[in-house]
Amino acid sequence: MNGLINIFKTLSDETRLRIIMLIHFDELCVCEIGGILDIPQPTISKGLSKLRDLNLVIDTRKEKYVYYKLREDNETLKNIIADITHNLEAYPQLLKDYKNISTKWKYSGTPTAIDANILA
Repeated sequence: MNGLINIFKTLSDETRLRIIMLIHFDELCVCEIGGILDIPQPTISKGLSKLRDLNLVIDTRKEKYVYYKLREDNETLKNIIADITHNLEAYPQLLKDYKNISTKWKYSGTPTAIDANILA
């Protein structure tokens, strides 16, 4: 029961929800997440720290950056995200964030696999 409560507490914070959705779609570093969301890096780091404490993210060091990806072994979270993703047009901010993933190279110089025209 505590795991379920923690997931909903986590999702109730707008910044963490936006971070979760981004790292569901693509592996990103703090500077890319901050740039895409237009949120200061310390705020992103704090949100990611909470997600890491709850064992919801995987972090991988690549050269000078640490990249974050959502863990896929939490079925409850996976189902919630699948529902949000299926109805992404109903969430304008999340849709905007998704489309902005294609701009991540501006913040780290890393190319993206996500095509900006997917949902355009």
